[in-house]
Amino acid sequence: MQQLLSNYRTMFLFRGIAAVLFGIIALVWPNLTLSALVLVFGVFAVISGITTIAAALRNTEFPGWGWLLAEGILGVLVGVVALVWPGITALAFLYLLAAWAILTGVFELVAPLAFPMSGGRAVLTALAGVISIIFGILIAAQPSSGLLAVVWLIGVYAIVFGIMYIVAYFQSRSLASSLA
Repeated sequence: MQQLLSNYRTMFLFRGIAAVLFGIIALVWPNLTLSALVLVFGVFAVISGITTIAAALRNTEFPGWGWLLAEGILGVLVGVVALVWPGITALAFLYLLAAWAILTGVFELVAPLAFPMSGGRAVLTALAGVISIIFGILIAAQPSSGLLAVVWLIGVYAIVFGIMYIVAYFQSRSLASSLA
C-alpha cells in the first residue's frame, strides 16, 4: 500500500512541475505555444484519420463501414490542413470558440424565461449570458488578441493545475507518513 501511495505521490509531483513549466512557457512564448498546439492537433488528426480508415477497410463486411471511412478521410484532410496552414487552423478554432461563446450566451439569456428560477439565479444566469456574448464578439472582432488570450488562459490554467498537483503531493506525504 505504501509503495502504491509513493508512486501516486511521485506522479503528483512530476505532473505538477510539468504543468507549471508548460504554463510558464505558454505565458512567455504564446506564439510558440499556439504553433505547437496546432502542430500536435494536426499530427493527432492525421494519425486518428489513418487508424479510422484502416478500421473501416478491415470491416467492410459490416454495415456502416463507409461512414467510418468517410470519417477517417475527413480526419486526414483536417490534419493535413492544420499542418500545411496552421494559421488558418488557429483562426478557425478561434471563430468556433467565438460562435460557441455567443450561442451559449444567447441560451443563458433565454434560460430564465424558459425555466422557473429564483430572482438572483435568473439575474446571474442572464449576466453570464451577456458576458459570454461580449467575450465571443470581442475575440471574433480581434482574432490575434483572441488567440493570445486563449493561449494565456491555457497557461494560467496549467499553472493553477500544476500548483494543485504539487500541493496534493505534499498533502499525500503526510498521509504516507501516517500509514508508516
